[in-house]
Amino acid sequence: MKSVKKYILDTSLFVNPAARTPFGNSPQEAVEHFAQLAKDYDANFYMPPSIWKELSNFAPNLHALEGIVKRKAPNIYSINLPAAVFYEFIDDVRGRVNKGLRLAEEFAVDNRPDNDEKLRKLRDKYRDSMRTGIVDSKEDFEIVLLAFELEAAIVTSDEGIFHLANKVGCEWIDASKFHGILHRKKKKD
Repeated sequence: MKSVKKYILDTSLFVNPAARTPFGNSPQEAVEHFAQLAKDYDANFYMPPSIWKELSNFAPNLHALEGIVKRKAPNIYSINLPAAVFYEFIDDVRGRVNKGLRLAEEFAVDNRPDNDEKLRKLRDKYRDSMRTGIVDSKEDFEIVLLAFELEAAIVTSDEGIFHLANKVGCEWIDASKFHGILHRKKKKD
């Protein structure tokens, strides 16, 4: 018996311009167009409630997703992940904190008078060193946990989610490719 494909959807599918544009010009249009394609696609779509709430900040009307996207929180008390994942995560965070400290020291030593410009550069560099390529929110972690629990593919544009998904053996799809996947399936019918 053929099993139905399962997908865990991230906000980036509807918000990231590279992923969203094939679905619509705004997050709201993307939600509505996705719902039109997904209703005829033989798959189960899931979203943790925290992601549903996050998406509602960008697309306030999610009624089109009702009945198509199931809201399900991961069972965080029963999921077991290898200790090596956390060991590497802690090592990565420590390296990032040290890099952030060096950036702050660089800023403190710089005597140029344009403080606003220096602060902007510091913020950009700090954000890049601390957040790029790492799961940096409970919401992102919930996506990976739910995918792990359900043995589902994650649809995202988030590099941190890609990275953690690889470590725990979860399948992922770059959100910018997902419209094509849904569209191809619909054309075959």
